[in-house]
Amino acid sequence: MEPATVALPTTPTDRTSTVLRGLAASVVLLSAVLHLQLWVDGMRDVAVVGPAFLLNAAGGVAIGFALLLWRHWLPLLGAIGFGAATFGAYVLSMTVGFFGVREQVWTTAAVLSAVTEVAAVVLGVAAWTVERRQR
Repeated sequence: MEPATVALPTTPTDRTSTVLRGLAASVVLLSAVLHLQLWVDGMRDVAVVGPAFLLNAAGGVAIGFALLLWRHWLPLLGAIGFGAATFGAYVLSMTVGFFGVREQVWTTAAVLSAVTEVAAVVLGVAAWTVERRQR
């Protein structure tokens, strides 16, 4: 029986793609952790938005690990959609309100979360572009 081997990136494009996926996974996972923390800190008591924060956390963990473990375009699309939808909901909550929630304070967690969501979109698009050019 032969020992299991891991395929390491061999070309500059493979390495770039791997780094971009790793960074995208990191920001998606960070956003998930931030949403879980915000849920624990009180958002769980808010109708509609509370469960959405918990779902966001679970979805972010799933997408983050999928980015690392599945070399397919779907996790990249997931990261892009995750970042865009979450950032969009945040912008709505800061402007017109989102399911009755209207944010008026810029907390560190909120700003960091917004940065990670934009980064998820940018890194997801960048990785997707690199991988499409590779084929």
